[in-house]
Amino acid sequence: MRVLVIRAHPLDSSKSRSMAMADVFLEELRSSHPDASVDDVRLYETAVPEIDLDMMTGWERLADGEHFSHLTGPQQNKLALFDQYTKQFQAADLVVIANPLWNLSVPTRLKAWIDTICRAGVTFRYTEEGAAEGLVKGKTVVHLQASGGHFDQQDPACLYIRGMFSFLGCEVHTVAAEGMDHEPDRAEQILEEAHDRVRELARGL
Repeated sequence: MRVLVIRAHPLDSSKSRSMAMADVFLEELRSSHPDASVDDVRLYETAVPEIDLDMMTGWERLADGEHFSHLTGPQQNKLALFDQYTKQFQAADLVVIANPLWNLSVPTRLKAWIDTICRAGVTFRYTEEGAAEGLVKGKTVVHLQASGGHFDQQDPACLYIRGMFSFLGCEVHTVAAEGMDHEPDRAEQILEEAHDRVRELARGL
C-alpha cells in the first residue's frame, strides 16, 4: 500500500489536534499494514505553487507548442513542482488529509495543494455531452479534521473535501473531532473518542 499523508497545519501534534489525529492514524495503519510505504508531506514546510501569472502564462506557452526549456525560470520551477504533486497523488493508493477548520474553511495551503491534483484531462475529464467524469478510480481518501464548534461534518471544509474527491472518483471517509472549544470541559474526551474512530478506520483499510 502506497500512502500519501497531507498535513495542512504549521504546528505539530503536540499543539495541533488535527495533526495528533494524523499521528494516531499513521501509528495504527503501520501496525496493521507494516509493509505500507508512507510519504508524509507537511504543506507548511514545503513549497506549494499557487495558480498565478507564471503558471497560467507557462501553460499557455506550452499549449502553443513552445518547449519547456524556453520558459522562464519561475515558470519552469512552478510547473515542475505542480506536476510533481499531481504524480505523487496519482501514485498513492491511500491519501490521508489532516487539517483544522479555519474560518469555516480549509487552510489556504491545502486549497493550493488540491489545485495541483484536480486537473482537467488528468484526474477528471469532460465527456462529449459536457458532463464531468472523475478519472481517479480505486483510490481511498481519509479526511481528518478538528474544529472548535459542532457542525456534524456539514461545515464548508468537510463538504468541500468530500465533494472534491468524490468528484475525482475517490472513496472518501471523514473523521471529525468537533466541539472542543464549544465544550472545553469535554475537549479531551471528544478528542480521545475521535482517536478511537481514527484507529478503527485505519484497521479497516
